Amino acid sequence: MSVPESVPVGSVVGRIWAKDRDIGVNAEMKYSIIDGDGRDTFDISTDPTNLFGIITVKKPLNFEKKPSYTLKVEGANTHLDPAFRHRGPFKDVTIVHVSVEDVDEPPVFDLPAYYIELPEDAEVGTMVKTVSARDPDAANNTVRYSIERSSDPEKYFYIEITSGSLMTVRSLDREQIGWHNITILAMEMNNPTQIASVSVAVKVLDVNDNPPSLTHYLETYVCDNAKAGQLIQTVTAVDPDEPLGGHHFSYSLAPESPTNPNFTLRDNQDNTAWILTRRGGWSQKDQTVFYLPITVTDGEQPVQSSTSTLTIKVCSCNPEGNVMSCTAEAYSLPASLSRGALIAILACIFVLLVLILLMLSLRTHRKKPYLCDEEENVHENIVRYDDEGGGEEDTEAFDIAALWNSREAHHNLAKMRQDMLPEIESLSRYVPQACVMGGGADSSVHGYVLAKLLEADVDPCAPPYDSLQTYAYEGEGSVAESLSSLQSGASNTDHEYDYLNDWGPRFKKLAEMYGVLEANIPPTW
Repeated sequence: MSVPESVPVGSVVGRIWAKDRDIGVNAEMKYSIIDGDGRDTFDISTDPTNLFGIITVKKPLNFEKKPSYTLKVEGANTHLDPAFRHRGPFKDVTIVHVSVEDVDEPPVFDLPAYYIELPEDAEVGTMVKTVSARDPDAANNTVRYSIERSSDPEKYFYIEITSGSLMTVRSLDREQIGWHNITILAMEMNNPTQIASVSVAVKVLDVNDNPPSLTHYLETYVCDNAKAGQLIQTVTAVDPDEPLGGHHFSYSLAPESPTNPNFTLRDNQDNTAWILTRRGGWSQKDQTVFYLPITVTDGEQPVQSSTSTLTIKVCSCNPEGNVMSCTAEAYSLPASLSRGALIAILACIFVLLVLILLMLSLRTHRKKPYLCDEEENVHENIVRYDDEGGGEEDTEAFDIAALWNSREAHHNLAKMRQDMLPEIESLSRYVPQACVMGGGADSSVHGYVLAKLLEADVDPCAPPYDSLQTYAYEGEGSVAESLSSLQSGASNTDHEYDYLNDWGPRFKKLAEMYGVLEANIPPTW
Protein backbone atom coordinates (compact mmCIF):
# COMPACT_ATOMS: atom_id res chain seq x y z
CA MET A 1 0.00 0.00 0.00
CA SER A 2 1.07 3.68 -0.53
CA VAL A 3 0.72 6.35 2.13
CA PRO A 4 1.48 10.12 1.73
CA GLU A 5 4.08 11.31 4.16
CA SER A 6 1.82 14.18 5.24
CA VAL A 7 -0.87 11.86 6.59
CA PRO A 8 -1.76 12.83 10.20
CA VAL A 9 -1.02 10.54 13.12
CA GLY A 10 -3.98 8.23 13.86
CA SER A 11 -5.21 8.13 10.27
CA VAL A 12 -6.33 4.78 8.77
CA VAL A 13 -4.01 3.79 5.94
CA GLY A 14 -5.13 0.22 5.17
CA ARG A 15 -7.32 -2.77 6.03
CA ILE A 16 -6.70 -6.61 5.89
CA TRP A 17 -9.05 -9.60 6.20
CA ALA A 18 -8.44 -13.25 7.17
CA LYS A 19 -11.10 -15.97 6.55
CA ASP A 20 -11.50 -19.31 8.37
CA ARG A 21 -12.00 -22.09 5.78
CA ASP A 22 -13.85 -24.39 8.15
CA ILE A 23 -17.55 -24.42 7.35
CA GLY A 24 -19.93 -23.86 10.21
CA VAL A 25 -17.32 -22.45 12.50
CA ASN A 26 -17.85 -18.92 13.79
CA ALA A 27 -14.59 -16.94 13.35
CA GLU A 28 -13.59 -14.16 15.75
CA MET A 29 -10.31 -12.82 14.38
CA LYS A 30 -7.57 -10.95 16.23
CA TYR A 31 -4.85 -9.08 14.31
CA SER A 32 -1.38 -8.04 15.47
CA ILE A 33 1.96 -6.89 14.04
CA ILE A 34 4.50 -9.43 15.12
CA ASP A 35 7.54 -8.24 13.17
CA GLY A 36 8.86 -5.78 10.59
CA ASP A 37 10.62 -2.41 10.53
CA GLY A 38 7.35 -0.55 10.75
CA ARG A 39 6.02 -2.04 13.98
CA ASP A 40 6.96 1.21 15.83
CA THR A 41 5.40 3.45 13.15
CA PHE A 42 2.12 1.62 12.42
CA ASP A 43 -0.53 -0.09 14.53
CA ILE A 44 -3.29 -2.59 13.76
CA SER A 45 -6.62 -3.22 15.48
CA THR A 46 -9.71 -5.37 14.92
CA ASP A 47 -12.91 -3.76 13.79
CA PRO A 48 -16.14 -4.18 15.85
CA THR A 49 -17.25 -7.09 13.66
CA ASN A 50 -14.10 -9.05 14.57
CA LEU A 51 -13.46 -9.73 10.90
CA PHE A 52 -11.13 -7.00 9.63
CA GLY A 53 -7.78 -5.64 10.73
CA ILE A 54 -7.40 -1.85 10.48
CA ILE A 55 -3.88 -0.39 10.02
CA THR A 56 -3.28 3.16 11.38
CA VAL A 57 -0.27 5.53 11.58
CA LYS A 58 1.31 5.74 15.01
CA LYS A 59 4.16 8.18 14.22
CA PRO A 60 4.65 10.92 11.59
CA LEU A 61 5.99 9.70 8.28
CA ASN A 62 8.98 11.22 6.52
CA PHE A 63 9.78 10.27 2.98
CA GLU A 64 13.27 11.75 3.17
CA LYS A 65 14.16 9.60 6.21
CA LYS A 66 12.40 6.35 5.34
CA PRO A 67 10.50 5.91 2.09
CA SER A 68 9.06 2.40 2.84
CA TYR A 69 8.14 -0.03 5.64
CA THR A 70 7.50 -3.78 5.98
CA LEU A 71 4.91 -5.20 8.39
CA LYS A 72 4.48 -8.86 9.41
CA VAL A 73 0.82 -9.20 10.41
CA GLU A 74 -0.72 -12.20 12.13
CA GLY A 75 -4.44 -13.05 12.11
CA ALA A 76 -5.73 -15.64 14.67
CA ASN A 77 -9.16 -17.10 15.32
CA THR A 78 -9.92 -16.72 18.99
CA HIS A 79 -13.26 -18.64 18.90
CA LEU A 80 -12.26 -22.35 18.62
CA ASP A 81 -14.59 -25.37 18.45
CA PRO A 82 -13.21 -28.24 20.62
CA ALA A 83 -14.25 -30.79 17.99
CA PHE A 84 -11.82 -29.21 15.48
CA ARG A 85 -9.00 -28.37 17.86
CA HIS A 86 -6.85 -31.18 16.47
CA ARG A 87 -6.80 -29.37 13.10
CA GLY A 88 -5.02 -26.35 14.46
CA PRO A 89 -3.31 -23.98 14.60
CA PHE A 90 -6.11 -21.56 13.65
CA LYS A 91 -3.96 -18.51 12.64
CA ASP A 92 -2.05 -17.16 9.68
CA VAL A 93 0.72 -14.63 8.90
CA THR A 94 1.04 -12.16 6.01
CA ILE A 95 3.56 -9.50 4.94
CA VAL A 96 2.35 -5.91 4.32
CA HIS A 97 4.53 -3.44 2.39
CA VAL A 98 3.92 0.27 3.00
CA SER A 99 5.37 2.86 0.59
CA VAL A 100 5.65 6.51 1.72
CA GLU A 101 4.84 9.05 -0.99
CA ASP A 102 6.89 12.26 -1.16
CA VAL A 103 4.91 15.46 -0.52
CA ASP A 104 6.15 19.09 -0.77
CA GLU A 105 6.37 20.22 2.84
CA PRO A 106 6.98 23.67 4.39
CA PRO A 107 10.38 24.55 5.87
CA VAL A 108 11.32 23.25 9.29
CA PHE A 109 13.12 25.37 11.94
CA ASP A 110 15.96 23.84 13.90
CA LEU A 111 14.14 24.75 17.19
CA PRO A 112 10.43 24.77 17.96
CA ALA A 113 10.80 28.19 19.71
CA TYR A 114 13.50 30.73 20.61
CA TYR A 115 14.13 32.63 23.88
CA ILE A 116 16.45 35.65 24.01
CA GLU A 117 17.55 38.07 26.77
CA LEU A 118 18.69 41.53 25.74
CA PRO A 119 19.67 44.56 27.94
CA GLU A 120 17.64 47.68 27.32
CA ASP A 121 20.73 49.78 26.63
CA ALA A 122 21.72 47.60 23.65
CA GLU A 123 22.85 49.72 20.72
CA VAL A 124 20.79 49.96 17.58
CA GLY A 125 21.94 47.34 15.10
CA THR A 126 22.88 44.73 17.72
CA MET A 127 22.44 41.18 16.39
CA VAL A 128 20.07 39.35 18.71
CA LYS A 129 19.88 35.82 17.31
CA THR A 130 20.26 33.83 14.10
CA VAL A 131 17.36 31.53 13.32
CA SER A 132 17.65 28.65 10.85
CA ALA A 133 15.11 26.71 8.78
CA ARG A 134 15.49 24.19 5.92
CA ASP A 135 13.37 22.55 3.30
CA PRO A 136 12.75 18.92 4.38
CA ASP A 137 12.04 17.77 0.83
CA ALA A 138 14.66 16.15 -1.36
CA ALA A 139 14.72 19.28 -3.55
CA ASN A 140 16.09 21.28 -0.58
CA ASN A 141 14.78 24.62 -1.86
CA THR A 142 16.26 27.92 -0.64
CA VAL A 143 14.47 29.48 2.33
CA ARG A 144 13.75 33.20 2.84
CA TYR A 145 13.04 34.81 6.24
CA SER A 146 10.77 37.65 7.32
CA ILE A 147 9.00 39.07 10.43
CA GLU A 148 5.25 38.91 10.73
CA ARG A 149 4.46 42.62 11.09
CA SER A 150 1.48 42.12 13.37
CA SER A 151 3.85 40.66 15.98
CA ASP A 152 6.19 43.70 15.82
CA PRO A 153 3.98 46.70 14.97
CA GLU A 154 6.49 49.28 16.27
CA LYS A 155 9.27 47.71 14.13
CA TYR A 156 11.90 47.27 16.82
CA PHE A 157 13.57 44.37 14.98
CA TYR A 158 14.78 43.41 11.50
CA ILE A 159 15.77 40.02 10.09
CA GLU A 160 18.18 39.49 7.23
CA ILE A 161 16.25 37.77 4.44
CA THR A 162 18.80 35.08 3.53
CA SER A 163 20.84 34.45 6.71
CA GLY A 164 18.05 34.71 9.30
CA SER A 165 20.05 37.12 11.51
CA LEU A 166 17.72 39.02 13.86
CA MET A 167 18.86 42.51 14.93
CA THR A 168 17.50 45.66 16.61
CA VAL A 169 16.62 48.78 14.62
CA ARG A 170 15.28 50.91 17.51
CA SER A 171 16.36 51.62 21.07
CA LEU A 172 14.71 49.40 23.65
CA ASP A 173 13.10 50.60 26.87
CA ARG A 174 12.16 48.05 29.49
CA GLU A 175 9.95 50.56 31.32
CA GLN A 176 7.77 50.84 28.19
CA ILE A 177 7.91 47.29 26.78
CA GLY A 178 9.49 44.53 28.87
CA TRP A 179 8.80 41.66 26.46
CA HIS A 180 8.81 41.42 22.68
CA ASN A 181 7.08 38.35 21.27
CA ILE A 182 7.74 38.26 17.54
CA THR A 183 7.01 35.64 14.90
CA ILE A 184 9.59 34.67 12.26
CA LEU A 185 8.36 33.30 8.93
CA ALA A 186 10.33 30.97 6.65
CA MET A 187 9.19 30.54 3.02
CA GLU A 188 10.40 28.29 0.24
CA MET A 189 11.88 30.27 -2.61
CA ASN A 190 10.39 28.08 -5.35
CA ASN A 191 7.01 27.61 -3.70
CA PRO A 192 5.79 30.66 -1.73
CA THR A 193 2.77 28.73 -0.47
CA GLN A 194 5.02 26.63 1.76
CA ILE A 195 5.52 28.82 4.84
CA ALA A 196 6.57 27.89 8.36
CA SER A 197 6.64 30.06 11.47
CA VAL A 198 8.42 30.09 14.80
CA SER A 199 7.98 32.21 17.94
CA VAL A 200 10.85 34.31 19.29
CA ALA A 201 10.48 35.71 22.84
CA VAL A 202 12.82 38.63 23.66
CA LYS A 203 13.11 39.63 27.30
CA VAL A 204 14.44 43.18 27.85
CA LEU A 205 16.76 43.23 30.85
CA ASP A 206 16.64 46.17 33.26
CA VAL A 207 19.36 48.80 33.34
CA ASN A 208 19.50 51.57 35.97
CA ASP A 209 18.74 54.45 33.60
CA ASN A 210 15.97 56.31 35.48
CA PRO A 211 16.41 58.52 38.56
CA PRO A 212 14.11 58.08 41.57
CA SER A 213 11.71 60.85 42.56
CA LEU A 214 9.39 61.74 45.42
CA THR A 215 5.90 60.35 45.24
CA HIS A 216 3.17 62.43 43.61
CA TYR A 217 2.24 64.46 46.69
CA LEU A 218 4.69 67.37 46.99
CA GLU A 219 2.68 69.61 49.35
CA THR A 220 2.19 69.51 53.10
CA TYR A 221 1.55 71.92 55.97
CA VAL A 222 2.86 72.94 59.37
CA CYS A 223 0.57 74.15 62.15
CA ASP A 224 1.17 77.61 63.53
CA ASN A 225 1.31 76.08 67.01
CA ALA A 226 3.92 73.42 66.05
CA LYS A 227 6.91 72.94 68.35
CA ALA A 228 10.54 72.30 67.43
CA GLY A 229 11.27 68.68 66.43
CA GLN A 230 7.67 67.94 65.45
CA LEU A 231 7.06 65.50 62.54
CA ILE A 232 5.08 67.16 59.72
CA GLN A 233 5.52 64.72 56.80
CA THR A 234 6.88 61.27 55.86
CA VAL A 235 8.23 61.21 52.30
CA THR A 236 8.77 58.21 50.03
CA ALA A 237 10.17 57.76 46.54
CA VAL A 238 9.42 55.77 43.39
CA ASP A 239 11.72 54.45 40.67
CA PRO A 240 10.58 52.89 37.38
CA ASP A 241 13.67 50.68 37.38
CA GLU A 242 13.46 47.25 39.02
CA PRO A 243 16.86 46.16 40.37
CA LEU A 244 17.30 42.52 41.31
CA GLY A 245 18.08 43.34 44.95
CA GLY A 246 15.21 45.79 45.33
CA HIS A 247 15.25 49.56 45.83
CA HIS A 248 17.56 51.28 48.29
CA PHE A 249 16.78 55.01 48.44
CA SER A 250 18.67 57.63 50.42
CA TYR A 251 17.32 61.14 51.21
CA SER A 252 18.99 64.44 51.99
CA LEU A 253 18.36 68.15 51.72
CA ALA A 254 19.57 69.71 48.49
CA PRO A 255 23.17 70.99 48.56
CA GLU A 256 22.00 74.61 48.20
CA SER A 257 20.19 74.46 51.57
CA PRO A 258 21.91 71.91 53.83
CA THR A 259 21.37 74.01 56.99
CA ASN A 260 17.74 75.03 56.67
CA PRO A 261 16.75 77.11 59.74
CA ASN A 262 13.12 76.00 59.60
CA PHE A 263 13.10 72.28 58.78
CA THR A 264 15.35 69.24 58.92
CA LEU A 265 15.28 65.82 57.23
CA ARG A 266 15.90 62.41 58.85
CA ASP A 267 16.61 59.40 56.62
CA ASN A 268 15.01 56.31 58.18
CA GLN A 269 17.13 53.86 56.10
CA ASP A 270 13.98 52.02 55.01
CA ASN A 271 13.27 53.95 51.81
CA THR A 272 11.41 56.65 53.80
CA ALA A 273 12.39 59.96 55.42
CA TRP A 274 10.85 62.34 57.95
CA ILE A 275 10.49 66.10 57.67
CA LEU A 276 10.83 67.71 61.13
CA THR A 277 10.54 71.29 62.36
CA ARG A 278 13.65 73.04 63.68
CA ARG A 279 11.81 75.75 65.60
CA GLY A 280 8.44 76.92 66.88
CA GLY A 281 6.60 80.20 66.69
CA TRP A 282 5.08 79.91 63.22
CA SER A 283 2.90 82.81 62.07
CA GLN A 284 1.01 83.43 58.87
CA LYS A 285 1.74 87.14 59.17
CA ASP A 286 5.48 86.49 58.80
CA GLN A 287 5.48 83.87 56.02
CA THR A 288 2.78 81.58 54.69
CA VAL A 289 4.70 79.21 52.37
CA PHE A 290 8.10 77.50 52.61
CA TYR A 291 9.91 75.54 49.89
CA LEU A 292 12.13 72.62 50.86
CA PRO A 293 14.31 70.98 48.13
CA ILE A 294 14.91 67.26 48.77
CA THR A 295 17.39 65.03 46.89
CA VAL A 296 16.67 61.29 46.40
CA THR A 297 19.41 58.84 45.33
CA ASP A 298 19.16 55.14 44.42
CA GLY A 299 21.70 52.44 45.28
CA GLU A 300 22.35 50.95 41.84
CA GLN A 301 25.08 51.48 39.30
CA PRO A 302 25.27 53.89 37.65
CA VAL A 303 23.89 55.99 40.52
CA GLN A 304 20.86 58.08 39.62
CA SER A 305 19.43 60.97 41.67
CA SER A 306 16.88 63.77 41.38
CA THR A 307 15.79 66.82 43.38
CA SER A 308 12.15 67.63 44.12
CA THR A 309 10.71 70.63 45.97
CA LEU A 310 8.31 70.08 48.85
CA THR A 311 5.87 72.97 49.43
CA ILE A 312 5.04 73.56 53.10
CA LYS A 313 2.17 75.90 54.06
CA VAL A 314 1.64 77.50 57.45
CA CYS A 315 -1.91 76.73 58.61
CA SER A 316 -4.05 77.56 61.58
CA CYS A 317 -4.83 74.39 63.57
CA ASN A 318 -6.90 73.50 66.60
CA PRO A 319 -5.27 71.96 69.68
CA GLU A 320 -5.76 68.47 68.24
CA GLY A 321 -3.68 69.40 65.15
CA ASN A 322 -6.54 69.56 62.67
CA VAL A 323 -6.25 72.25 59.99
CA MET A 324 -8.68 75.12 60.26
CA SER A 325 -7.34 77.64 57.72
CA CYS A 326 -4.28 77.87 55.47
CA THR A 327 -4.91 81.37 54.04
CA ALA A 328 -3.46 84.64 55.24
CA GLU A 329 -6.46 86.72 54.17
CA ALA A 330 -7.46 87.79 57.65
CA TYR A 331 -3.94 89.03 58.42
CA SER A 332 -3.57 91.07 55.26
CA LEU A 333 -6.47 93.45 56.08
CA PRO A 334 -5.88 96.67 58.08
CA ALA A 335 -6.92 96.57 61.69
CA SER A 336 -9.50 99.35 61.21
CA LEU A 337 -11.14 97.81 58.14
CA SER A 338 -13.24 94.71 58.57
CA ARG A 339 -14.18 92.26 55.85
CA GLY A 340 -17.79 93.51 55.79
CA ALA A 341 -16.63 97.10 55.24
CA LEU A 342 -14.43 96.03 52.37
CA ILE A 343 -17.35 94.23 50.73
CA ALA A 344 -19.56 97.32 51.14
CA ILE A 345 -16.95 99.55 49.50
CA LEU A 346 -16.62 97.21 46.55
CA ALA A 347 -20.43 97.09 46.17
CA CYS A 348 -20.62 100.91 46.07
CA ILE A 349 -17.93 101.10 43.42
CA PHE A 350 -19.80 98.57 41.34
CA VAL A 351 -23.08 100.53 41.59
CA LEU A 352 -21.33 103.75 40.51
CA LEU A 353 -19.83 102.06 37.49
CA VAL A 354 -23.26 100.74 36.48
CA LEU A 355 -24.81 104.24 36.76
CA ILE A 356 -22.06 105.80 34.67
CA LEU A 357 -22.46 103.21 31.96
CA LEU A 358 -26.25 103.74 31.97
CA MET A 359 -25.90 107.53 31.55
CA LEU A 360 -23.45 107.11 28.69
CA SER A 361 -25.79 104.67 27.00
CA LEU A 362 -28.78 107.06 27.27
CA ARG A 363 -26.77 109.97 25.90
CA THR A 364 -25.60 107.89 22.95
CA HIS A 365 -29.10 106.73 22.02
CA ARG A 366 -30.76 110.20 22.38
CA LYS A 367 -32.57 111.03 19.13
CA LYS A 368 -31.55 114.03 17.08
CA PRO A 369 -34.28 116.68 16.21
CA TYR A 370 -35.82 116.28 12.79
CA LEU A 371 -34.41 118.61 10.21
CA CYS A 372 -35.73 118.82 6.69
CA ASP A 373 -33.37 118.91 3.78
CA GLU A 374 -34.11 122.58 3.18
CA GLU A 375 -32.99 123.58 6.70
CA GLU A 376 -29.84 121.52 6.56
CA ASN A 377 -28.83 122.95 3.20
CA VAL A 378 -29.31 126.63 4.05
CA HIS A 379 -26.10 128.41 3.07
CA GLU A 380 -24.84 131.19 0.87
CA ASN A 381 -23.68 129.99 -2.51
CA ILE A 382 -21.48 132.40 -4.42
CA VAL A 383 -19.91 131.09 -7.58
CA ARG A 384 -17.32 133.30 -9.24
CA TYR A 385 -15.65 132.70 -12.56
CA ASP A 386 -12.39 134.60 -12.97
CA ASP A 387 -10.86 135.60 -16.23
CA GLU A 388 -8.71 132.51 -16.30
CA GLY A 389 -11.63 130.14 -15.54
CA GLY A 390 -13.06 128.78 -12.30
CA GLY A 391 -12.23 125.63 -10.41
CA GLU A 392 -13.81 122.21 -10.78
CA GLU A 393 -16.23 122.74 -7.92
CA ASP A 394 -18.00 125.66 -9.58
CA THR A 395 -19.47 123.38 -12.26
CA GLU A 396 -21.96 122.14 -9.69
CA ALA A 397 -24.00 125.38 -9.92
CA PHE A 398 -24.84 125.75 -13.63
CA ASP A 399 -23.84 124.27 -16.93
CA ILE A 400 -21.91 127.06 -18.68
CA ALA A 401 -21.25 125.16 -21.86
CA ALA A 402 -23.71 127.43 -23.65
CA LEU A 403 -21.59 130.48 -22.82
CA TRP A 404 -18.42 128.94 -24.23
CA ASN A 405 -19.78 128.59 -27.77
CA SER A 406 -22.95 130.38 -28.77
CA ARG A 407 -23.28 128.24 -31.87
CA GLU A 408 -23.91 125.18 -29.78
CA ALA A 409 -26.29 126.84 -27.31
CA HIS A 410 -29.36 125.89 -29.27
CA HIS A 411 -28.14 122.29 -29.56
CA ASN A 412 -27.49 122.06 -25.83
CA LEU A 413 -30.94 123.40 -25.01
CA ALA A 414 -32.48 120.69 -27.17
CA LYS A 415 -30.80 117.99 -25.11
CA MET A 416 -32.40 116.71 -21.92
CA ARG A 417 -30.63 118.15 -18.92
CA GLN A 418 -29.42 115.58 -16.44
CA ASP A 419 -29.67 117.99 -13.50
CA MET A 420 -33.23 119.26 -14.24
CA LEU A 421 -36.50 117.63 -13.39
CA PRO A 422 -38.81 117.17 -16.40
CA GLU A 423 -41.39 119.62 -15.04
CA ILE A 424 -38.71 122.24 -14.42
CA GLU A 425 -37.11 121.76 -17.79
CA SER A 426 -40.43 122.41 -19.49
CA LEU A 427 -40.54 125.97 -18.08
CA SER A 428 -38.53 127.19 -21.05
CA ARG A 429 -41.75 127.07 -23.05
CA TYR A 430 -43.03 130.08 -21.13
CA VAL A 431 -40.15 132.41 -22.15
CA PRO A 432 -41.45 135.26 -24.44
CA GLN A 433 -40.75 134.15 -27.99
CA ALA A 434 -40.43 137.68 -29.31
CA CYS A 435 -37.36 138.19 -27.26
CA VAL A 436 -35.91 134.89 -28.28
CA MET A 437 -36.53 135.17 -32.02
CA GLY A 438 -35.04 138.62 -32.51
CA GLY A 439 -31.56 138.03 -31.18
CA GLY A 440 -29.96 135.53 -33.51
CA ALA A 441 -27.47 133.10 -32.11
CA ASP A 442 -27.06 134.82 -28.78
CA SER A 443 -30.82 134.71 -28.32
CA SER A 444 -30.39 131.03 -27.45
CA VAL A 445 -28.20 132.03 -24.55
CA HIS A 446 -30.79 134.55 -23.53
CA GLY A 447 -33.49 131.87 -23.54
CA TYR A 448 -31.34 129.56 -21.50
CA VAL A 449 -30.74 132.20 -18.82
CA LEU A 450 -34.45 133.06 -18.66
CA ALA A 451 -35.30 129.38 -18.28
CA LYS A 452 -32.95 129.15 -15.31
CA LEU A 453 -34.47 132.29 -13.75
CA LEU A 454 -38.01 130.98 -14.12
CA GLU A 455 -36.87 127.63 -12.74
CA ALA A 456 -35.52 129.33 -9.61
CA ASP A 457 -38.67 131.43 -9.17
CA VAL A 458 -41.22 128.64 -9.37
CA ASP A 459 -39.19 125.77 -7.83
CA PRO A 460 -40.87 125.04 -4.43
CA CYS A 461 -37.81 123.13 -3.24
CA ALA A 462 -35.27 125.88 -4.02
CA PRO A 463 -33.37 127.00 -0.89
CA PRO A 464 -34.01 130.54 0.34
CA TYR A 465 -30.70 132.09 -0.59
CA ASP A 466 -29.33 134.32 -3.31
CA SER A 467 -27.11 132.90 -6.01
CA LEU A 468 -24.65 135.18 -7.71
CA GLN A 469 -22.93 133.97 -10.87
CA THR A 470 -20.37 136.01 -12.64
CA TYR A 471 -19.46 134.84 -16.13
CA ALA A 472 -16.32 136.42 -17.54
CA TYR A 473 -15.07 133.71 -19.83
CA GLU A 474 -13.64 134.75 -23.21
CA GLY A 475 -15.67 132.20 -25.12
CA GLU A 476 -14.42 131.26 -28.55
CA GLY A 477 -16.78 132.43 -31.35
CA SER A 478 -18.60 135.01 -29.17
CA VAL A 479 -20.13 137.96 -31.07
CA ALA A 480 -18.64 140.25 -28.39
CA GLU A 481 -15.18 138.95 -29.22
CA SER A 482 -12.57 139.45 -26.49
CA LEU A 483 -13.41 141.41 -23.32
CA SER A 484 -9.98 140.91 -21.74
CA SER A 485 -8.80 143.83 -19.67
CA LEU A 486 -5.25 143.08 -20.69
CA GLN A 487 -6.06 143.58 -24.34
CA SER A 488 -8.23 146.64 -23.85
CA GLY A 489 -5.52 148.36 -21.89
CA ALA A 490 -2.89 147.80 -24.51
CA SER A 491 -3.78 151.08 -26.35
CA ASN A 492 -4.51 154.60 -25.15
CA THR A 493 -6.74 155.44 -28.11
CA ASP A 494 -10.44 156.00 -27.69
CA HIS A 495 -12.72 153.15 -28.49
CA GLU A 496 -15.77 153.22 -30.69
CA TYR A 497 -18.77 151.56 -29.11
CA ASP A 498 -21.17 151.64 -32.07
CA TYR A 499 -20.91 147.87 -32.35
CA LEU A 500 -22.88 147.54 -29.12
CA ASN A 501 -26.03 148.28 -31.12
CA ASP A 502 -25.35 145.08 -33.09
CA TRP A 503 -25.44 142.89 -30.01
CA GLY A 504 -29.17 143.11 -29.60
CA PRO A 505 -31.59 144.24 -26.92
CA ARG A 506 -29.67 142.49 -24.18
CA PHE A 507 -26.90 145.08 -24.38
CA LYS A 508 -29.20 148.16 -24.57
CA LYS A 509 -28.24 149.35 -21.10
CA LEU A 510 -24.56 149.09 -21.97
CA ALA A 511 -25.09 151.05 -25.18
CA GLU A 512 -26.89 153.83 -23.23
CA MET A 513 -23.97 154.12 -20.83
CA TYR A 514 -21.59 154.80 -23.69
CA GLY A 515 -23.98 157.16 -25.49
CA VAL A 516 -24.59 155.22 -28.64
CA LEU A 517 -28.29 154.46 -28.23
CA GLU A 518 -30.10 154.33 -31.52
CA ALA A 519 -33.76 154.97 -32.04
CA ASN A 520 -34.32 151.83 -33.97
CA ILE A 521 -33.36 149.53 -31.12
CA PRO A 522 -36.43 147.51 -30.21
CA PRO A 523 -37.83 147.98 -26.73
CA THR A 524 -36.47 145.79 -23.94
CA TRP A 525 -38.42 143.16 -22.12
